[in-house]
Amino acid sequence: MASDLDFSPPEVPEPTFLENLLRYGLFLGAIFQLICVLAIIVPVPKSHEVEAGPSEPRSAEVTRKPKAVALSASKRPKKEAKKKR
Repeated sequence: MASDLDFSPPEVPEPTFLENLLRYGLFLGAIFQLICVLAIIVPVPKSHEVEAGPSEPRSAEVTRKPKAVALSASKRPKKEAKKKR
């Protein structure tokens, strides 16, 4: 009975080029994801952006807001008309 058991290691084929490419690509993807998560978690000082902020004119932001209000005002009567039906 003891002579019937085969304790030799199983034959595993060597990985092909595409399998190696996939393996290392997945490792690089995982490292990239970890870097992205760490970039979200770790705060970065924004000293450069704070200095540039006050010097920029804010007139572009002011002109965009009335357009958004005008669009929402034009949509309101249509919604009210549908509710009345």
